[in-house]
Amino acid sequence: MAKAHQKIQELAWEPQYHEPYMKYGTDYTFRKAAKKDPLKQVLRSYFPMEEEKDHRVYGAQDGAIRGNMFRQVQERWLEWQKLFLSIIPLPEISAARSMPMLFNVVPNPELHNGQAIQMIDEVRHSTIQQNLKRLYMNNYIDPAGFNNSLRNFQSDYAGTIGRQFAEGFITGDAITAASIYLTIIAETAFTNTLFVAMPAEAAANGDYLLPTVFHSVQSDESRHISNGYATLLMALSDEDNRQLLERDLRYAWWNNHRVVDAAIGTFIEYGTKDRRKDRESYAEMWRRWIYDDYYRSYLVPLEKYGLTVPHDLVEESWKQIWEKGYVHEVAQFFATGWLANYWRIDGMTDEDFEWFEHKYPGWYDRYGKWWENYSRLATPNGHHAIVAEDVDYVYPHRCWTCMVPCLVREDMVMDQVDGQWRTYCHEMCRWTDTVAFRPTYEGRETPNMGRLIGHREWETLYHGWNWADVVKDMGFVRDDGRTMTAQPHLDLDPKKMWTLDHMRRMPPLQSPNVVLNEMSDAERQAFAADYVRQGPAGRPAPTDA
Repeated sequence: MAKAHQKIQELAWEPQYHEPYMKYGTDYTFRKAAKKDPLKQVLRSYFPMEEEKDHRVYGAQDGAIRGNMFRQVQERWLEWQKLFLSIIPLPEISAARSMPMLFNVVPNPELHNGQAIQMIDEVRHSTIQQNLKRLYMNNYIDPAGFNNSLRNFQSDYAGTIGRQFAEGFITGDAITAASIYLTIIAETAFTNTLFVAMPAEAAANGDYLLPTVFHSVQSDESRHISNGYATLLMALSDEDNRQLLERDLRYAWWNNHRVVDAAIGTFIEYGTKDRRKDRESYAEMWRRWIYDDYYRSYLVPLEKYGLTVPHDLVEESWKQIWEKGYVHEVAQFFATGWLANYWRIDGMTDEDFEWFEHKYPGWYDRYGKWWENYSRLATPNGHHAIVAEDVDYVYPHRCWTCMVPCLVREDMVMDQVDGQWRTYCHEMCRWTDTVAFRPTYEGRETPNMGRLIGHREWETLYHGWNWADVVKDMGFVRDDGRTMTAQPHLDLDPKKMWTLDHMRRMPPLQSPNVVLNEMSDAERQAFAADYVRQGPAGRPAPTDA
């Protein structure tokens, strides 16, 4: 193995016949770094291992078809998979695309071998995940939403959050994106809940294919983690990198927390029918897999290299999940905008209420009434969809950085950037946009960081549109041309399903950010003062405060 690995390195060379074009650069330097790969592997041993894993995946899929697994899985669970399995292949492909970015900037032929293998891994992951989605589409009772999900999620009001996350692997400084954001934080910390905790929940809902596929994925992550750790140690060898590493750890940790906890927390807590009291909640899983296993055993030991670890952000993330109800606020937001999605969202029942109250004491007082209203308004009966009804819920502003709305209202901050007023879900997201992703950082030139620009807010794209036209434009309509793909219940009786005619009667969609920028300064200050007094569960600010 060692000889083969050494031989491969001899094939590396620096081209003399042209000046390399550095499309994806970095502000990091590697002048003093030792060039070692802590986990040597070559393709000769890699391919037989992956072939065996593929045999197991496709064998399980064959068994699921023969055993008619798809009719036994909980519908509530599979509906949420329309969102999850449309998003997850994009981060995998973005991860594959990010590896060649590292070839150019990490001067280590030993490590290039591992990065090349990771690139192949990521393509394989995307392939088996999309094939899993195809099986669901062909065999599940309601394929609408699975059939065009690759096109759907990039324009969906929830899916755009996942798009921002995936594009973070290939955005800005190459080391920031492909190493710190991807391998050091996303893969080392958050894949524990993504690829281990979530498959366990799938199995509890009768879906044993998703665990088979995702455990096959997770078993590759140890090599990816090794790639990230080796690059991190190389960067630590050069004192000039310390400032950038500490900046990137803060950005990467917070952005991963905002997006991954929002999505996976919602899938696990609100996509399940398993309400056993001894089942771990997402908060309990997070504490075990991320706080104890990653933060205490991986991140904290980096302090021995003189690196400042973002303890405050780890503690704040836990506080968001446990005390501020972050996951519950996100699930409520997804359900509020069910009409802008391409899957059906089941309401919560008395059994669900009891479980939430057991796991999160005080849950019913915060969210119970809203979910009762959600079920009351689930079938069309002369009223609008819940987003346009008075249910004590103020539609939230988007965060410019992570694109998850400002749901923990007390944490919302706003700033004027590049001539535009922007809202942020937390001071850390404001810092990311206005300080980290800028051409200078604490007086140092950082030209490779780029900016967070573009059409980042879903609502702004459809400001002033009628809801029926919004749904038609996104293509979230069934084959009859009028019944919506999304529904706020699981009943497929045509008489109980919402159509474009129901949407046509609703008031036009308003972008909170457009409205914010049309305000006078005094109105904007009054808006901010009111917003941070709202909640929990999106309730208006109390009038007597």
